[in-house]
Amino acid sequence: MTSYIDKLSPFTTCDVADGLLNCYNIEDGGYFANLTQWSGKSKGSVVGRAYTVLFAPASDPRPAINYIDGVPEGSFLVIAMTKSLQCEFAPYVKITQACYGGLMSTRAQYQGVVGSVIFGRIRDVDEHRNLEHPVFSYGLGACAPKAAVKAVAIEVPLEILHPDGSTKTIDSGDYVIGDEHGIVGVPISKVNLGFLIEYIERSIEADELVSQDIKSGVPAKQSQQTRREILKRVLESAPDIS
Repeated sequence: MTSYIDKLSPFTTCDVADGLLNCYNIEDGGYFANLTQWSGKSKGSVVGRAYTVLFAPASDPRPAINYIDGVPEGSFLVIAMTKSLQCEFAPYVKITQACYGGLMSTRAQYQGVVGSVIFGRIRDVDEHRNLEHPVFSYGLGACAPKAAVKAVAIEVPLEILHPDGSTKTIDSGDYVIGDEHGIVGVPISKVNLGFLIEYIERSIEADELVSQDIKSGVPAKQSQQTRREILKRVLESAPDIS
């Protein structure tokens, strides 16, 4: 039986974001802004279930944990800081230390992790690139993290502060799609995945026809209105997810 991961894998983050916007009125299309993909671009889109890891200040009373050796195969590793360490504007985190490096990607890849997204800084860029392991982050650092932060929890909701002051959440188990545009999160509690995939497939087909029309001289607006008419009928058949 084909999994949702297999069905989502051919799509770009743009495809999925449009689907979340049009089907579920998620205004930003599930997009998490300001991330750069540093490695693994040759793999195209990567899709997995979020395995979340929370980092806190080194002074946090919770003990440090080993998160990397327990990440399940097929997961998309997602690391974020507590909100006290985040900021709305670049560089988006208040520490200069990197909290993820080449050895972590080496272990992650061995375990079958599809990609790693770090809402913070990373280091050892050449190692990630040599592995061709997809890694996304806000930026780069050089120093190890132990004097500043530590991993304190796994499989917990991660709150991500955005430039407009709003907070978005990635839950453990959400679907994550990454490519050179960044990442999009699909909140499984709010989405019927089967319907979302059907809509995206129809939308891609419609846009391919629009492209052909434009190349033949048809005005873009006219073609979009005609070719995307079927999408209205798809939306009318949307199942209730409550």
